[in-house]
Amino acid sequence: MPGKTKYQSFRELATAEVEGVDYRIRCRQGTSEIAVMAIHGGGIEPGTTEIAETVAGDRHSFYSFSGLKKSGNLVLHISSSRFDEPQGLAVARIANTIISIHGCGNSDPMVLMGGRNILLRDKIRKSLEKAGFQVKNSARFPGLSPMNICNRCRSGAGVQMEICHALRSRMFESLLRSDKDKTTGVFHRFVDALKIGKEIREF
Repeated sequence: MPGKTKYQSFRELATAEVEGVDYRIRCRQGTSEIAVMAIHGGGIEPGTTEIAETVAGDRHSFYSFSGLKKSGNLVLHISSSRFDEPQGLAVARIANTIISIHGCGNSDPMVLMGGRNILLRDKIRKSLEKAGFQVKNSARFPGLSPMNICNRCRSGAGVQMEICHALRSRMFESLLRSDKDKTTGVFHRFVDALKIGKEIREF
């Protein structure tokens, strides 16, 4: 995850980058009160869009902002607390809670949990641990700001998941763009552990 980012808002980004060439926005409305979002998808934090879309399935709302550049996609990284792309905000505001999928560069194959929805965060952690994944709550990425996209839902409390590169690389044959549709058993075990019940209260 970069330190100081190039763009501090989507408006800044949109004046310099071309939709459909440099980045892509995808979203769909589900029937549940949950939204699964990947605001740093595509080449920004590879694998996060694919994870979010599979977890969302045909029930939960889904949103992805993906980098399409052949290289240098990190310039498209708008921090979670500054992310203000209008379609993404609309998806967030309709949802009762959000699960925001991110990637970080940690070399250990683990998941770092954050966000203000402590109950859901802990339920996800237990489900992932039961499936054999290493998980811990994150001091570096706490996801507690009310402005963090994961908390910009109706309840004001969502979950942020930072999936380390070492784990994401095991979910696909390769994190290269052309190979991310080739998922492994680790991917399926991971997303199955993240499947969410009909209503948030089931967690």
